[in-house]
Amino acid sequence: MIAIEVVIRIQKILIDQFGGTHGIRDKSALESAISRPFATFDNQELYPSPIEKASAVLESVVTNHPFIDGNKRIGYVLARLFILKSGLDIFSTQEEKYDLVIGVSKGELKYDHIKVWLSERCR
Repeated sequence: MIAIEVVIRIQKILIDQFGGTHGIRDKSALESAISRPFATFDNQELYPSPIEKASAVLESVVTNHPFIDGNKRIGYVLARLFILKSGLDIFSTQEEKYDLVIGVSKGELKYDHIKVWLSERCR
């Protein structure tokens, strides 16, 4: 599980570094988004791999829009942290990363698309 306090600190760092407005818009939406990668059904993880967890958190944070500002940034950073924790990294251009996150924010890219995108670029 990702501690909500850690996510809030990450959002503060990102806003301080890149600009925007601090604060949570919807705490329940944030809790839901950061809990999703750890969801289970019948004692089975729904997102067992780091790429699946990363895909779930990216989609949830970006679409739940829990922060006042920086949701796309924090969603991508949390996804990357899942990837890095597994010993992998995302190898992609800034433009491709931007297109991914914007596609998610517009509803054009969903969980399965994100998972394929990450699978193709993580090593």
